[in-house]
Amino acid sequence: MKHIALITLLLSLAFTGCEKQLSEDIDPITTATALENSDNILSKYIEKLDSEFTTQDVRIKILCRDYPREYKKNYMPNLLKLSPGEYSEVALLADMDLVLDHYKEKDAIQC
Repeated sequence: MKHIALITLLLSLAFTGCEKQLSEDIDPITTATALENSDNILSKYIEKLDSEFTTQDVRIKILCRDYPREYKKNYMPNLLKLSPGEYSEVALLADMDLVLDHYKEKDAIQC
């Protein structure tokens, strides 16, 4: 009876370990492509913020909604997947805040 319980426990642990390992595997090519696409979007936002022809309404939309959303939903998670030990979520959020604060101060924008 003890052997059956032990075998059942070991088999359940083996299956659980295999399932967890499969869910953590990432496709580096897909993740790198998603990171590159997100970086391109963020670069376009910065170009618009640097342009003298961008209206104040567009600047507010970028700084208060679009840039933070893209950064948090796409750029940051993909960067953390590709370089798990190099960056932390706290450091990346601080970097984003530095960029946003610079443009908010420059353009006198409050979200």
